[in-house]
Amino acid sequence: MKYTYYPGCSLHSTAEEYNASSQAVFRKIGIEMEELKDWNCCGATSAHSTNDYLAHALPLRNLILAEKQGNDVLVPCAACYNLLKYADYHMRTGGKDSEQLNEDMQEIMGAKYRGSIQVRHVVDVFAEEKVREKISSLLQKPLTGLKVVPYYGCLLTRPFKVVAFEKNPEQPVKLDQLIETLGAECVRWSHKTECCGGSFSISQPELVLKLTRKLVEAAQYAGAEAIVTACPLCQTNLDTRQHTAGGGEGSSIPVFYITELIGIAIGAEGSTNWLKKHLINPVPLLRSLNLLAAS
Repeated sequence: MKYTYYPGCSLHSTAEEYNASSQAVFRKIGIEMEELKDWNCCGATSAHSTNDYLAHALPLRNLILAEKQGNDVLVPCAACYNLLKYADYHMRTGGKDSEQLNEDMQEIMGAKYRGSIQVRHVVDVFAEEKVREKISSLLQKPLTGLKVVPYYGCLLTRPFKVVAFEKNPEQPVKLDQLIETLGAECVRWSHKTECCGGSFSISQPELVLKLTRKLVEAAQYAGAEAIVTACPLCQTNLDTRQHTAGGGEGSSIPVFYITELIGIAIGAEGSTNWLKKHLINPVPLLRSLNLLAAS
């Protein structure tokens, strides 16, 4: 199995641990990834909120490049996934507007988008039965005793007809299933698809602090010790804003990427390096459960 890997801007900057853990886990599982050659920013979040043409053209360029490499596109970032899926949907259903855009890309790039590939998010791939079975067979350190809530955010499930890979986007379960495969306790809670306000981090920071506070409080009220996500915008938002959001001493909880937890559980190389990049240190929690060796 081979995919064309689209990391997007975040995974080469603020979410380097997501990039490193994703590559380490897929390598350990035996799924080959080839990074998309000459990829560009997908346009999140500025393009899709200011320019409709660029919102489709920027991700479309990546899709055309991916078709040249010949494999389905694997996307870790929920925002990138959302925009690439939306561009693909636009080209398949958009009528004259999409035809004109394809003509423009032919003139610019010397190629059109044919729709011969699929855009996949890492959670969707991990949740395939054969992949989950492979993860289960590789378990070296089941995450027994770790209580976590799955946080999908808003971009993996909305709009349903365009991006959702779940049967019920209001109650997604694939991240839950992965958590349980790793041996951790998947805690039920009320906010798994609520927005963290990521796109408003600069323009409306007070709103984002309010949303962040609600998410953390809901996770703790449910009895969780950590939050697990698959979106670099969500992780960065929750990891950086909990102290500012307030709540008192000891109120902060770690925010993991799902790839980090898979990597720890199957013994993928580099886990201690990933965890060093978190602002809310997850190491004490993991060590208290004997899930991480002392160094």
